[in-house]
Amino acid sequence: MGVEVFDASDAAAEYRAPTASDHKYSRGVLGFATGSTAYPGAALLGVDGALATGIGMVRYVGPSEATRPLLVRRPEAVLGFGPVSAWVVGSGMVDTDLEAMDRARRALGEGKPTVVDAGALGLLPAVGSIIATPHAGEMAKVFGVSREAVEGAPAEYALLAASQWNATVVLKGSTTSIANQFGDEFSVSLAPPWLAIAGAGDVLSGVIGSVLATRATELIDHPRNLARIAAASVVIHSLAAQSASSGGPFLMDQLVAAIPSVIRTLLSR
Repeated sequence: MGVEVFDASDAAAEYRAPTASDHKYSRGVLGFATGSTAYPGAALLGVDGALATGIGMVRYVGPSEATRPLLVRRPEAVLGFGPVSAWVVGSGMVDTDLEAMDRARRALGEGKPTVVDAGALGLLPAVGSIIATPHAGEMAKVFGVSREAVEGAPAEYALLAASQWNATVVLKGSTTSIANQFGDEFSVSLAPPWLAIAGAGDVLSGVIGSVLATRATELIDHPRNLARIAAASVVIHSLAAQSASSGGPFLMDQLVAAIPSVIRTLLSR
């Protein structure tokens, strides 16, 4: 079948814009079980990424160290477990934080489409439509190999992990490799080198979660679409990084701020 290169035109076809009949719930509700006492900022970055991508509503469950600044930064966020279309779990979590891991397990246990990042990768495989988002170091730990081995064959490791986890895998890197358990493979090579900074993956998880939540109902009948949703989200994130960078360094706030204009451009195609 081979690896399909995913670009802006492909991403435009996968993004679902709201219509006049939509309301906040029909646009998708995205839950976050992210952040920890050690890394509360990851939760804020993920929520920022999701809201900038156009989700109808965000729910958050996490430590007080993240909850307090989140409500100041994004007062539209709703706290506590409740009805959601999809989840993002694991960003900014460490497996020694038992309370954070319990929240992630509870979210995963709902069986909703879920983005699994960072500290929650150890909970895989799990039931449901799963998008796992490891970087090369995390993937190397899973398979007991060197980071260099993963970086030398990212497409192969993404496909191997997809089979092992029965999931769609987004292996992050300068070229991001996406694969699913059905053998579909995509690659995105649009990110500028300046995107290799802390927090970028947390924003990406929010972007993926947002697009996923708007498409969640169709996955029951079309599970293979999960990989295309993931690839489209990577394109949006990468193009936003291009815009924020313009050839130089940038901050996460600038990355997030660039997402809406990227989506507007995609929708105008």
